[in-house]
Amino acid sequence: MARNDICMGFVSLYIMKLKVSVMAVLLVVSMGAAVTPATAATTQENNASAEAGAHVDFETKSNAVVNYSVNGQTVVENLTVQSASENSNDGGLDVGVDVGFSASALSLASSLQAGGNAEITTDSGATIEAHDNQRGVMVVRSGGDSQAVQMGISKSSSAQSEGDKRVVVTNDNGSQATVLATGDGAVNVSEDGNVSARTGSNGEVVYRQYEGERSDGDKSQEQMITNGTATAEVYLQQAADSAEDGTERSANVVQYGADTTVDVTQQTANRVNATVDRSQSEGRAVIITVADEAFENAENAEVFVDGEAAVQADSYSEVQSATENGNSSAFLVQQSTSAEATADVVVGINHFSTRAVSLQSEDETTDDGAETTESDDSESSTDGTETADSTDGTDADDSSGDGPGFGVIAALTALLGLALLAGRRL
Repeated sequence: MARNDICMGFVSLYIMKLKVSVMAVLLVVSMGAAVTPATAATTQENNASAEAGAHVDFETKSNAVVNYSVNGQTVVENLTVQSASENSNDGGLDVGVDVGFSASALSLASSLQAGGNAEITTDSGATIEAHDNQRGVMVVRSGGDSQAVQMGISKSSSAQSEGDKRVVVTNDNGSQATVLATGDGAVNVSEDGNVSARTGSNGEVVYRQYEGERSDGDKSQEQMITNGTATAEVYLQQAADSAEDGTERSANVVQYGADTTVDVTQQTANRVNATVDRSQSEGRAVIITVADEAFENAENAEVFVDGEAAVQADSYSEVQSATENGNSSAFLVQQSTSAEATADVVVGINHFSTRAVSLQSEDETTDDGAETTESDDSESSTDGTETADSTDGTDADDSSGDGPGFGVIAALTALLGLALLAGRRL
């Protein structure tokens, strides 16, 4: 009898220790589950300055945009902005970047989404727009007051001035980028080999990066941007999260100046419809860069403006002439000769205010350019970026038991139950 009592005592003691151990483990697991989200949030907060899209990634520091990378290649290592009135060299066009330049504080106004835009504001009143497209276009806007802009380029690149409106940056691998000035802005190469620019009161500084060497067509487009003929660009791309068949598409719109807006209203494999609005009546051009996977047979495309067929031009000069109060609008199609799998459709619109532009290929048109296929279900916002309902893939119901650590908790709970059952039987 005494032996049974001793055995029961040992069993009771063992069960009590087992209960304590199980409860301790449950407490640790519970605390770990509570701490994990906080740790992730801290990591995300620490990396809040890093921005990444499908083509572009960069970081924002307190007073600089750094490591601006386009398709994996970094040419601009840092970009800073300051009000020209506070800069002793009025933009530092003839001196090194470190002389008389005090960079303005920056803040990220809107984050970069794949295929979209990021906006960075400065204390000096300027805004910097980073566009997630194949050329990684970046635009520095004046905000009404002339701004001084400094770009530090990578050691593997060299800059050369081509007049006061364009600087060409060439990388060791032969790829190129350009820095352009519009309006009353200007750009030059500083004494230390970097790029200095000023926006002027009504101009902009524009950065474009190419995967290879610029073509003659690229150079003509740059000229149209600097002289104010091309007031908008549209990049038609396959969405970053789309299926291989390319059914998901996005449109990234870059605006030069405040008087022209482009709203892409429909985008399919053979049709793109857009509304181009301009406050001034004079004609202007819109550059449409089409990725091969987003639009089929661009080389055979036709363009309609307000339902009327535009004339196919043979040169950029003919497109330019169309914008100068021509009898009709005109367009030019050029296949890219660089590493980019794209085609450029440059549309010269002969006059404004609001014009409906349609780019169509194959059997998508009737004689009057009317639509003959069903519309794509996607919509575009005012900046031309495709919008759609999206989720993060998580289940709103957290009671499914699939969360981290659920299996461990269930096993320990079951073990505790067995221990209690064994105690009752003894």
